[in-house]
Amino acid sequence: MNDESPMLDLCLHLSILSMMAVGGGLVMMAPDISHFVVTEKHWVTSAQFASAYAIAQAAPGPNLLFISLVGWLIAGWTGAILTTLAVIIPSTILTLSVISLNTSNYNQRLTAAVRDTFAPISIGFLLATACLFTQLDTASWRTGVITVLTALIVVRSKLNPVILIAAGAAAGILHLI
Repeated sequence: MNDESPMLDLCLHLSILSMMAVGGGLVMMAPDISHFVVTEKHWVTSAQFASAYAIAQAAPGPNLLFISLVGWLIAGWTGAILTTLAVIIPSTILTLSVISLNTSNYNQRLTAAVRDTFAPISIGFLLATACLFTQLDTASWRTGVITVLTALIVVRSKLNPVILIAAGAAAGILHLI
């Protein structure tokens, strides 16, 4: 762990990311957060990060809970609370500002352009997250195949994603991945 203030570094990093991930998109920033806390700072291992992410995705509630778990791994309860606030406060302020702007200028071209920009960015971040988790030390070629198949099913069908999550859990229990 860094002798300086790891929580200050992490909270500043998360605050900046949260401004780009309005509306729950912080989950899609997982590759950047992983790079920061695992590769760059060495505060947690890739296995710890992947476990925190998986637990948060499986738990009911907001998907950004993995941030709280990463904060907890780094600095206990203080880390969990500070990282959660670092993510929630800046993005909430930005969201409220954009909502105010959007309601008063809904049909203007700039508002429409901003709205249309979020979809491809979100898809790119989701693909980057999938690539991150298929490149972990514990990942096998089967993990990559399952990731690609899952993505194709989500894009091509209206199958409930909960069914895919359950299938992934079953594959893990059966040691297929």
